[in-house]
Amino acid sequence: MNPHLVCIGGEDHRLRIPFLLAMREKGFRVTAVSSDVGGPFSLHGIPHRRFGFDRFSSGGGEWGALGRVRKLMSELRPDIVQSFDTKPNLLTPLAVRGQVPVIRTINGLGWTFSSLEPRALALRPVFCALQGLASLWTAMTVFQNRDDQAFFERYRLVGNGKARLIRSSGIDLNAFSTARYRGPSAATVREELGLHSAEVVIFVGRLTRQKGIPTLLKAVPRILSERPNARFVLVGPQDSEGPFAVNKSDIERYAPHVIALGPRRDVPALLGMADLFAFPTQYREGIPRVLLEAGLSGLPIVASRMPGCNDVVEDGWNGYLVAPRDAEGFASRIIEILSDRARGKIMGGRSVGLVRERFSLSWVVDQYCELYKTVLGGSGSLARSAPATMMEERARNPRLGEARQ
Repeated sequence: MNPHLVCIGGEDHRLRIPFLLAMREKGFRVTAVSSDVGGPFSLHGIPHRRFGFDRFSSGGGEWGALGRVRKLMSELRPDIVQSFDTKPNLLTPLAVRGQVPVIRTINGLGWTFSSLEPRALALRPVFCALQGLASLWTAMTVFQNRDDQAFFERYRLVGNGKARLIRSSGIDLNAFSTARYRGPSAATVREELGLHSAEVVIFVGRLTRQKGIPTLLKAVPRILSERPNARFVLVGPQDSEGPFAVNKSDIERYAPHVIALGPRRDVPALLGMADLFAFPTQYREGIPRVLLEAGLSGLPIVASRMPGCNDVVEDGWNGYLVAPRDAEGFASRIIEILSDRARGKIMGGRSVGLVRERFSLSWVVDQYCELYKTVLGGSGSLARSAPATMMEERARNPRLGEARQ
């Protein structure tokens, strides 16, 4: 029987469907668990179980989520569990408590470790303590960038030195190219949006303060003063972002120069009609998927000098890095690229090569596959094998072994 891999994450878990399909091709039986809806998983024949948690809360309600994760793991009986996102990374090891090996992937440190707000600063010691506790029942912690790995190691949050660097969640090069090919042309998209011959600066992501939308909006008047034909397209959810969302009135103030499209399914086509990708995040990212998509689209990038961003953007080579919250710096770099379109195209071409070489899904999947084999105790085979921690747990609790037969 092939090893059963249960992959647990948050509300954007559908973005990992290509990863799950690739792992299935490698010989794993896969199940997805998330707060996402199940429809997209069903379309690909991937079993999905839903569990709810509030990503904005930090109170006692998480104990209920902990119990639900524990119950799901008991029902699914995985051989190995992979978790993504901040709260699943905490809840899963604490729920499983060593009965099954858990791999947690730190894909960014989130609001708590990024914000300078008093509440975030107050919560950091609590979350550090929880991360340290979770590490006691984590078989391996995967980091997407060296900054996050250094942070965890500095504060001893890894646990027994079990750390691995795997850059990004990977991007399916063929699927992205196919989506671009099958989608509408750049001219069609521009006509639909009324952009025509405009110089298009695009952002894709959550429309929140933490993603730097206020910084980009502050840069708009300065950019328009030198590039009056510039237009700014914001793509991503806003209504679902709770207390972090940017007010609609703040965006509408800059109409018609700024257009907020909301969530879209045609992101490859939207990127294909743009001239520049702006990413003014204030967030400690893992490796932002949108930067990989922008790079693969051949766009020069102006991004914040933040963990994760500096793994994709080399300042002055395929784009520019600017200090977070520096609206003037963003405006200057955007103007510089829009004023020299030939150089912008050269930068974008470099991004294409970089993404293909360093961040392909196949490369990422191969690394995870080898990691899972190691954790399961295999030696080049995907044969089912219980690691020592599981056998020790069964010795202490014989009923556990009966339940998994």
